[in-house]
Amino acid sequence: MTAPLSPLPVLRLKPRADARSIRHGHPWAWADDLVLDRRARAVPAGALAVLEDAERQPLGLGVATVEAKIGLRLLDRDPAAVIDRAWFDARIGAALALRSTLCDAPFYRLIHAEGDALPGLIVDRFGEVLVMQPNAIWLEEREADVAAALLAATGCRTLIKNGTGRARAAEGLPEVTEVLAGTAPEGPIPVPMNGATYLADVMGGQKTGLFYDQRDNHAFAARLARGARVLDVFSHVGGFALAALAAGAERALAVDASEPALALARGGSVAGDMAERFETRAGDAFAVLEALGAEGAQFDLVICDPPAFAPSKQALDKGLRAYERVARLAAPLVAPGGVLILCSCSHAADLGKFRAACLRGIGRAGRDPRIIHTGFAGPDHPQHPALTETGYLKALAFRLLP
Repeated sequence: MTAPLSPLPVLRLKPRADARSIRHGHPWAWADDLVLDRRARAVPAGALAVLEDAERQPLGLGVATVEAKIGLRLLDRDPAAVIDRAWFDARIGAALALRSTLCDAPFYRLIHAEGDALPGLIVDRFGEVLVMQPNAIWLEEREADVAAALLAATGCRTLIKNGTGRARAAEGLPEVTEVLAGTAPEGPIPVPMNGATYLADVMGGQKTGLFYDQRDNHAFAARLARGARVLDVFSHVGGFALAALAAGAERALAVDASEPALALARGGSVAGDMAERFETRAGDAFAVLEALGAEGAQFDLVICDPPAFAPSKQALDKGLRAYERVARLAAPLVAPGGVLILCSCSHAADLGKFRAACLRGIGRAGRDPRIIHTGFAGPDHPQHPALTETGYLKALAFRLLP
């Protein structure tokens, strides 16, 4: 007796395509590797489809986007899987179990897209408030199931949809920020992390309101900060500076182009009873670095955590030059024997290329570096081993010899 045919459309790999990489765990099929005949091109974006190899053996169930570079994102290795509320309950429950083991307080990245086998979905937790970014069309069409599963698993009362950013635009989705459940917080949410208190604006701040991915790198920097003069460039809401002050830094200066972000940073310093040791300076980071250099300013610990200068391969060369420039301008501000920490959240710039750019900049500044630490995103941002995109964050700590 033959198995019943699937009611779902089928996408098939070309004979030359490497089906083994998908069998061995890669979650994407490139559009160039698919047989894009009339039927395949008729599959609407976001529709479920079964992926087969060239011999018509099923590889799994995924979401089709045949007109995009990524032709299909696998959701389940079982081609007969049903993507319903129970399926979301299982995936979200597994993600929550990991965070409950890792974190002693409900402040973390709960869902990290392919890192948690939920392509396109980002969810950050702020106590009783969840902020989700559904960055793929298949999630938009299943919003009710996703929301219900998140609230049921966590017991949270408020769920905010942050539908902004480049990823949604690439999927043809509108920008929208709305409250899906509960009520919007009346103000920024206090977030305890590494001994400091950060203020997260979950309704109007950048991304979900706070960057949890730097938590472990903040902690490493804090180990170097006792009694230190600290400069935190591209600081956002206080990032490295507040963690350093909580660890006993003598003083810290936070630099960012966003005055609203710096206002939240100042609020965090007040909440942590550290305001008298904390200063902010609003302005273009490159201009401020140049001005500090002209002033002859010196710091024991300098951290630069810029936005993604190389968000794509097309922007890689320009981005690497920008990272080199940051290093060149920051290195002279580090006192002899001090530490310079340089970060990148550009997945297109791998660790080797980023390190080389940093070393070029430090060398051009006439400093002699030694790498004392290499950091990545924390474990609440699990990396898919086949996708460099999920391991985007790099942090390099250089001791600059006297």
